[in-house]
Amino acid sequence: MFRPTEDPSAECVKEVKSLMWVYVLVGNMIRGIGETPIMPLGISYIEDFAKSENSPLYIGFVETGAIIGPLFGLLLASFCANVYVDTGSVDTDELTITPIDTRWVGAWWFGILICAGVNVLTAIPFFFLPKTLAKEGSKDNADIVKNDKEEKQKEVKKENNGITKDFLPFMKSLFCNPIYMLFMLISVVQFNAFINMMFFMPKYVEQQYGKSTSDAIFLIGIYNLPPICIGYIFGGLMMKKFKITVKQAAHIAFWLSFIDFILYFSCFFMICDDSSVAGITTDYKGMQQELYIGNVILDDCNLGCNCPTKTWDPVCGSNGLSYMSACLAGCETFVGTGVNMMFHNCSCIQTSGNSSAVLGLCDKGHDCSMMLQYYLILSSISSFIYSLSAIPGYMVLLRCIKPEEKSLGVGVHAFSTRVFAGIPAPIYFGALMDTTCLHWATFKCGESGACRIYDSTNFRHLYLGLPAALRGLSYIPGIFILIILRKRPLPGENTTSGAMPIEAKVTGNECQEMDQTSKVSSNDVLKTKM
Repeated sequence: MFRPTEDPSAECVKEVKSLMWVYVLVGNMIRGIGETPIMPLGISYIEDFAKSENSPLYIGFVETGAIIGPLFGLLLASFCANVYVDTGSVDTDELTITPIDTRWVGAWWFGILICAGVNVLTAIPFFFLPKTLAKEGSKDNADIVKNDKEEKQKEVKKENNGITKDFLPFMKSLFCNPIYMLFMLISVVQFNAFINMMFFMPKYVEQQYGKSTSDAIFLIGIYNLPPICIGYIFGGLMMKKFKITVKQAAHIAFWLSFIDFILYFSCFFMICDDSSVAGITTDYKGMQQELYIGNVILDDCNLGCNCPTKTWDPVCGSNGLSYMSACLAGCETFVGTGVNMMFHNCSCIQTSGNSSAVLGLCDKGHDCSMMLQYYLILSSISSFIYSLSAIPGYMVLLRCIKPEEKSLGVGVHAFSTRVFAGIPAPIYFGALMDTTCLHWATFKCGESGACRIYDSTNFRHLYLGLPAALRGLSYIPGIFILIILRKRPLPGENTTSGAMPIEAKVTGNECQEMDQTSKVSSNDVLKTKM
């Protein structure tokens, strides 16, 4: 009889818990403090010093750069996930688990070391950025240059009086701006949806389609991030080429996002069945059994084997059914070592020939692989459509804030999305995902560890359903934005077909847009700013 795998609750010895996680926490906090100002202040910097018709394109390039980074990061993560966490200190040839096993832990620390060095190098160019720049295209316009100097002098006086003098009035103005507040509400709700989707997408691909962590990360990076980059660039080019107004940008952002939302529901049909694991999802004859009613781990074929019932060391039988361990499969002998180990004479595996098993869960088959391909293709199309709407949507935010409030407005927007979406979303979503777990790992002294297998059906309903509900709610304030923009006519709407938006201001609660034809004079520009 094959020797049973050691019960993890045997020989209970309390281990001293490591506090190394504190260093990781503090490091991430410092990294976040350094990274957070880059996007809101950088975008405001571009909007202040670039031509209005060029700033959407520039912002598109910045957002694209912010996606190219994660693309390389995901490729690096895929590589690190394929390397065992303790490589160099253990003999990996003796390991009996592979990257596709849920117990596998990749070399996460290796990626952190590489990213830390790259972050130091990328920080150097920021020291050479000037404090201020001349407005793009304003060198030949003496009146505008003079106006810029006057604005700088006013800013110096404000700095002497202290920033707190304008902080509260600016905050009041922002909170009284309905376009800004509704846009921020949309961002918070949709960020909750997208953060949940991105954080748990690798886990979803693992559980639904039977892929390893490294494969899931690699596929997500290859299929999703390039279309997002292309969408950002095309969105910026579209704004520049067709001289899109604020009202038009709002409609483009809304309807493209809504098309993506409708397309998203197709993911509910790209499914695979639960992994067939004897004693958890099926009985020992391969028949489906009710979940969450208590697993029947033991059967007549393995009652005399004295097998631990909490150990997760899965094997795939020659009958296409998976078992929690070789012992529970009733295997008596084995040959080979490491991941090449094969078990024979398994009493629970009912086949006409040799009843044998190999390490790991059984593959989900060709049909499931095709479903994964369909899902990834749909995800690529969805990513492109949504990213195409991102730049027009963001320009609505920027053009409906007073110039002097732009940096604060973008900063408050970024702060709100991080606090109300970036922090809580993974926490509550992860807790909901845990409710679909079918078998938990058990450490020494009976402590629960990570989930080894989920109920794929309920996991899919939560993973796809909750973001769909959140995104659906976000279109309600989006409709109000379109109504507000329609009821409040914007100056310059009746200009010639060559009109292009050059400025946006908020007077009271109105989002105003000033369009400029190619023949408008500099004096007219100055009048619109007064």
